Amino acid sequence: MAGSLSLVIGFYPTRLVRLINSWILLPIEGRVCLLALLGVLLGVFCNFAIYKFAWTPRPIGPWLKPSPDVPARRVSDRIPIIGWLGLRRERQVHGNGFWVRSMLIEIAMAIGIPMYYWYITQTGAVLPIGFRNAAFLVIAEPYMTTVFASHVVLITIMVAATFIDFDEKTIPDILTIPGTIFALAFSWLSIWVFLPWDSPNGPEPITFATPGGIDPAWLGPQGWWTAIGIWSMWCFALANRRVILRRGLAKAVVYFCASLVRNYNWKLLLAIWISGAIAIRVLYSFNGIPWIGFLSALVGLGVGGGVVWTIRIVGSLAMRREALGFGDVTLMAMVGAFIGWQGSVMAFFVSPIAAIVIVLIYAILTRNAEIPFGPYLCAGTMLTIIWWDDLVSGWFVGNFAVLGQFILWLFLALAGMMGVMLFCYRVAIEWYQGNE
Repeated sequence: MAGSLSLVIGFYPTRLVRLINSWILLPIEGRVCLLALLGVLLGVFCNFAIYKFAWTPRPIGPWLKPSPDVPARRVSDRIPIIGWLGLRRERQVHGNGFWVRSMLIEIAMAIGIPMYYWYITQTGAVLPIGFRNAAFLVIAEPYMTTVFASHVVLITIMVAATFIDFDEKTIPDILTIPGTIFALAFSWLSIWVFLPWDSPNGPEPITFATPGGIDPAWLGPQGWWTAIGIWSMWCFALANRRVILRRGLAKAVVYFCASLVRNYNWKLLLAIWISGAIAIRVLYSFNGIPWIGFLSALVGLGVGGGVVWTIRIVGSLAMRREALGFGDVTLMAMVGAFIGWQGSVMAFFVSPIAAIVIVLIYAILTRNAEIPFGPYLCAGTMLTIIWWDDLVSGWFVGNFAVLGQFILWLFLALAGMMGVMLFCYRVAIEWYQGNE
């Protein structure tokens, strides 16, 4: 197993290998201190993004243009964490306690990022239980450091997306689109950016084909067409997808194509699609580990986004109103690109458990139990990663080995049952309101 890990690391670019080794050679105390500083800076970015990238930007925070109704900003306001104490003087404009959440986000990131690094790279808690020993952790530390690096980006985006969703019930594409592209770009470095699962040969990376190995067909045209199809569907999902059928199918196609072109960002989307298609062709020609890692991320994107998109369509048809925002679809597509399709599916089904805790805390603090689904998905993702060995390597992969492709039909059946239940619920509410 040590030899296979060395082989995988051998596919990393030389500079990246040197960077990882230089990092590992630092004293652990120094790494923790540097990561605490990084956490503070990421907390600052989260606060900036929460108010800057919202649908309705608000002039809260030292890095945004202040409201004309507040006192002049000071240099000390830009000191992370402490600066929010000085910004309390703006409470007459932004409300009492507006600064508390932002300060806590920066503190939480300063503490949480080093703790997460320790958890991922030093404890081996996400590895199969038989490989959580000192000797194997030394071997695994380089690729687990790579896993940690990718997850830092994922966590930062999820924090910003969570609080924007709390505030506005939206998740901006300006966070999830770059996050997805980063995950795809990062994935070709190695299949070990995806967390491991247990096998007779030891921990192996989660790919698009676990368990049972990789069918050679995925290294040929089947994999190529799958990658292009998923990439095209993701780009299409970001466009204006409204279909008007009132004047027939032919007119609907004409109107649909016209709406795509009228969309202000259609040129950008076209450029993204072409660039992605070229990247797919290049990585397909490389084949081997770069292609397997990239395809694993793409399949994760397709399954993660596809599960939520299916639930959204079924729920919207049954309720005759939007059941989930499309931001939830792009969020889970991004999550799938980071952690693979198995993790994204598990995160979706764990999210209702996280919802119970979140709703209770949110209701106590705000006396409002109506919150969007995005924070649940983000919490479910973190729970899935933290308990990866039990949830994914154990429960999900084990059941998938038994059920195989039947899982797809089971999901479709459950989605259909959910649609019927929501339809009956809507009809009952409408009948009750009509006879009240």
